[in-house]
Amino acid sequence: MPTAVAVTSPELVLPSPDRHTPPAAVLRSTGPGERGGGLEQTLTEIHTLVEHHGHVLVVHPAAAPSALVHRLHAARAALETDRLALVGVDLPPLGTALLALQLRQLSICDFSPGVLASAARLLAHYLHAGAVLGSVARLDQVPVGLKAHAKSWLPGSQFAVVARPEPQLVRLGGDQDPRLEGPGFPTRLVVAEGGLPAERVTGALARAWRVREVTHARLPAASPSWWGTAKLTEFAAAIPDISVLYQLVSSVRREECHWCGLELIGDRCAFCAAPLPPPGERGRRALPATRPAPGRLRGRERAPALDRTAPAPPDRALPAASDPRFTPALDPGAVPPGAATPAGPTGGPATGVHALRPAHRAAPADWGPQRPRIPDPRQAGPGAPAPAHQPPYAATPPHEEHDQPPHQPPSPSRSRNPRP
Repeated sequence: MPTAVAVTSPELVLPSPDRHTPPAAVLRSTGPGERGGGLEQTLTEIHTLVEHHGHVLVVHPAAAPSALVHRLHAARAALETDRLALVGVDLPPLGTALLALQLRQLSICDFSPGVLASAARLLAHYLHAGAVLGSVARLDQVPVGLKAHAKSWLPGSQFAVVARPEPQLVRLGGDQDPRLEGPGFPTRLVVAEGGLPAERVTGALARAWRVREVTHARLPAASPSWWGTAKLTEFAAAIPDISVLYQLVSSVRREECHWCGLELIGDRCAFCAAPLPPPGERGRRALPATRPAPGRLRGRERAPALDRTAPAPPDRALPAASDPRFTPALDPGAVPPGAATPAGPTGGPATGVHALRPAHRAAPADWGPQRPRIPDPRQAGPGAPAPAHQPPYAATPPHEEHDQPPHQPPSPSRSRNPRP
């Protein structure tokens, strides 16, 4: 499903120019007079749109009542979602509706939600919005000089005003050309007639701006308060061709938001409102995806792990034992031929600390209880011949021999040169 484009009022919805443009979603709970249960209804509407479309752009006027804007931010915080973008547009009401229509046209293209939401600020620079007013005495959106303010009190006075992208104000007289600087590219003009006739806009102004098509719309309810008078005819001109809009947005360099990771164009993300870092820091992320390794903290390299099962280096090898009986004690990691490899805690071959445990080896014939019994001269009877040589282990009492387990050899003698 394409990214949903929602508006806060039905008057901000313009008819689709073709059958491919998706309709706009209208948040009914954000209208005037909604109090009390309006927040719960707003939560329900936004949650339904997010679940159905994935990402939602809510286009609202920047001059909207503060209660409406606070309700939208409260709904975003209550849902705890990062797939809702609140796009505040600093345009007149009819210009806001035209911008929402352009976003609806681009939503069916292959733009990501972050690029589509950021394109609102780009498209606003190519949109010309103004009005023909009967008085500028209460106009606050455009600078008004003292002379124009005084002439607005004369009966029959009319003024042509352009609010965006550059403020312009011209006093009209008779049927003359409004002499307003317009866009330098072909546009489509949308006109909403109020208390003044629209012939001056659809005639002289349309010819001066090289307008290709003129479309009539209903005047938004917020237009009189925005322009400061009820006697007006509002108009807005924008690029009508979707192929030109697509080329305009796709030609801008894209960046990755360092906070939420979405693509964006411009200097600010429309979803998380995070500004784009300076050029020297755009490769860094505010929150790393993975934690750094413990050995690389503070710029230090991690020390190599000790491999207890690896053999010793040649220059620091252990000396050869003078007695073959001491070789198993000096080489705990060696496994004699024919013996089973020690098993680790998971059932596989033992590594690391588990490999240091002595394996079950077959004891030599001269160790343990299986060695030949040598009679003790003290226990032999009279007349028994005494042995020519008594080894050190011959004096071990018989009961100590049987107490040792059969798979562990006795501790070696402390003498460095044991007698054979």
